Amino acid sequence: MSILVDTPGTTVAQRIAQALPRLSRSHRQVADYVLEHPLQVATLPIDELAAAVGVSVATANRFARALEFDGYATFRAELVRGFEPLVAPVERMRGNLERPSTVSEVFATALDESRRNIEATRQSLDYAACEAAVERIGKARSIYIGGFGASAWLAGLLQHGLDGSCNDVRLLSGVSGVTHAARTLMHAGPQDVFIGLTFPRYLTDTIALAQIARSQGCSVIALTDRPSSPLAPLADVALYCQTETSYRPNCETSVLALIEALTSAVSLRAPDPVQSAGRILQAVRPWLHGANGLPRINGTGNGAASLPHTSDAPAPSGAGSKKKKASR
Repeated sequence: MSILVDTPGTTVAQRIAQALPRLSRSHRQVADYVLEHPLQVATLPIDELAAAVGVSVATANRFARALEFDGYATFRAELVRGFEPLVAPVERMRGNLERPSTVSEVFATALDESRRNIEATRQSLDYAACEAAVERIGKARSIYIGGFGASAWLAGLLQHGLDGSCNDVRLLSGVSGVTHAARTLMHAGPQDVFIGLTFPRYLTDTIALAQIARSQGCSVIALTDRPSSPLAPLADVALYCQTETSYRPNCETSVLALIEALTSAVSLRAPDPVQSAGRILQAVRPWLHGANGLPRINGTGNGAASLPHTSDAPAPSGAGSKKKKASR
């Protein structure tokens, strides 16, 4: 039986529809659960599906055969087809849990994966694309950054890294949600840059904002994992980062390394990076532990320093004290 698959789970849904008149009551119970939760079922072994539906393992297996699959394994494989990017982290986690590991082994594996991902990202980087990204960011009037889910935290670190070198950096992910981000982008134009971050599992929010940015004439820079990412075709410049990992949906360490590389290059291309760093230091100085004695940085930009002065500070001994005596 050959059926054209248009969307994930279509074949299974069609087989259920065709077999429905001859399904038993318990089989229909399984069918209803599968149709309501196809993605969840794609991650479940047969015993967990049977427990979730409230039937026996044998009933779940006979249900698969009633749909003309060889068995439950073939049924689930067909259901998974098309959902691979979504269910792959769950399958990897299941496989790892089946192989007992000590805490030290998990630490070592996770750190090794981060190192390999960073190295693979470095080896595959297109440095012409890196140059183009830095140039567009440096020339931008405003920079809009979009990332949601786990990428929202990375987007915040990207904003933090660019904020000292660029005049107007706006983080679109916040408590107001994606609709407010869309409204904010309506003020963007050809002089601006949108930077989108998304990795498997890709979020439609970031894709939708990239489409709005393009419609506004913005340059679009993508930080994603591969050319088949849904963000890549929308980008003027794409920087790819390997994120394979055994224990989480993505390795965020390699993405952060790419962000640090990008923000470092932007900072060094800024008109006066030393003066910018000095202004940032002066701005955060009151909150730096032990920094109360640091000299203030002279506003002339020549690197000269002056001692901190406040109106209630005691006058220094010496000439000042002599003047006081004379005035008496």
